[in-house]
Amino acid sequence: MKGSHLVVSVAFVVMVSSFSPVFGDYNSVLSAFLAGLFMPREGRIAKMMISKVNYFFATIFYPLFFFWVGIEAQLSQFGVGHIGTWAKLFFLYLIATTGKVLGSLVSGVMLGFHWQESIEIGLLLNIKGHFQVYLAIIASSMKLASISTSIAMVFVTFLTIVYLPFVVTNIIDRARKRSPTQRMALQWHSPANELRILLCMHGSQSVSSATNFMDISRGPADPGIMVFLTDVIELTDRIAATLTHSQGADGLTVTDPIVVEMREQITNAVNDYLNKDGDGINVRRMLALSTMNGMQQDICILAEELMVSLIVLPFHKQQEAGGRLNMGLSGFRHVNRKVLRHAPCSVGILVDRGLGATTLSRTSISLHAAVIFIGGKDDREALAYAGRVARHPGVKLTVIRFLLEASGDSVSSRITIVKANTSEHQEEMKLDDECFAEFYDRHVAGGHVAYMEKYLVNSGQTFSTLRSLEGQYGLIIVGRGGRVNSVLTVGMNDWEECPELGPIGDILSASDYSITASVLIIQQHSLRGELDGLHDEFSIM
Repeated sequence: MKGSHLVVSVAFVVMVSSFSPVFGDYNSVLSAFLAGLFMPREGRIAKMMISKVNYFFATIFYPLFFFWVGIEAQLSQFGVGHIGTWAKLFFLYLIATTGKVLGSLVSGVMLGFHWQESIEIGLLLNIKGHFQVYLAIIASSMKLASISTSIAMVFVTFLTIVYLPFVVTNIIDRARKRSPTQRMALQWHSPANELRILLCMHGSQSVSSATNFMDISRGPADPGIMVFLTDVIELTDRIAATLTHSQGADGLTVTDPIVVEMREQITNAVNDYLNKDGDGINVRRMLALSTMNGMQQDICILAEELMVSLIVLPFHKQQEAGGRLNMGLSGFRHVNRKVLRHAPCSVGILVDRGLGATTLSRTSISLHAAVIFIGGKDDREALAYAGRVARHPGVKLTVIRFLLEASGDSVSSRITIVKANTSEHQEEMKLDDECFAEFYDRHVAGGHVAYMEKYLVNSGQTFSTLRSLEGQYGLIIVGRGGRVNSVLTVGMNDWEECPELGPIGDILSASDYSITASVLIIQQHSLRGELDGLHDEFSIM
């Protein structure tokens, strides 16, 4: 919906609410209440209305309102020197506050709430606003209360707001402590639990790649993996015209013949694979049908509801007959970017260059794969996924670790030495070493995984080393970014074609790179953004 459509919709609601008192037998004050009932609580309209209304109130209404209050209050007649005036103010505040707090405390104890939470609820219920200030001023002008009493009620209203920041801060801090802190990532996934993956597809042309991806990701048969194979389909006018309402949880059924045929082809191909070699793999078919603007929200909601640890998105470019990648669909590229920002778990982007063309065998080596480890949270996540790939008997995995040449006397080396003294850098390096040591003991020491070290000085050597890997591997697993040892990648973002892939992933997925090497770029889930978002969730507008 365009912005002009939103304006027209809001104007129509306001017009209906404004003219309703003329034809209906009720007070015109209810018009604003009716307009609020018609407005949705979420979405673009709600955000637009809140933004516009807050701007109007903050810049125009409230300054004029309090200017009017200052004129009408007649503060000179408050009677500062009379003790009776202060007693009146004290008892008004005491009666208003004590009633709300005691009522909330008793109710909270009866319902099993903590006493501190009950008091905070009572203090929030005791808050007065501009409407109470208006009533106090009007009561004086209508001779319903004396001027001193009216001013006392205005002061009581202001006193109920004084403690508000402390109460809200306490509520936010408690909510942050109680918020879920489980990281939905592969690095912290328990081997005893089933791995849940949301695997997205754009069409039936990549079904063989999807089955091979499930095959190399299955790990041990017990507990295995649960794959939610999701068809990501753009909601067009043609498809929208074929939607039919149905009973049940789905609500809507897609009857478009092209979509139905495509989904049947994928389902049949996956079922054939599972019947032949599906030990340890459970598959559920899902559908993400939405416009490009809302697609990322559907994917993220699915991932959150299904409690998956990894979302795998197809790269927006597809391989052509000649082996090169085409220009792709810009809409799906924007979807991938938004999912990377808002996903409730780790995210992988799969650049498919014939991964499905490989016939995987469990008796002989049929796929040579590599994982590149430089350092950082995303590389640790890529290493965690590579640990599952290493368990496949038909995959020969090689771990390539890029290390900074310590004896280098270049400017970049000296900068790295300075950065290494920071606590954050030291903590990240410690985590990298611990993660890699665990992987080495589990897979490399036993001879199941090959290991290679590359000592480099700068990003130029990193680029040359990546180019030298061309043609050696059918699958390369890398982290998207999050590296503290950025000397080996500094400057690469200056010529990035697809920044969402990170500097290493962008080089490996370039159109002039290998036509047979598929690339999996992984970003680890981070809780920092979700915890910071609690401030917005508990904010008072």
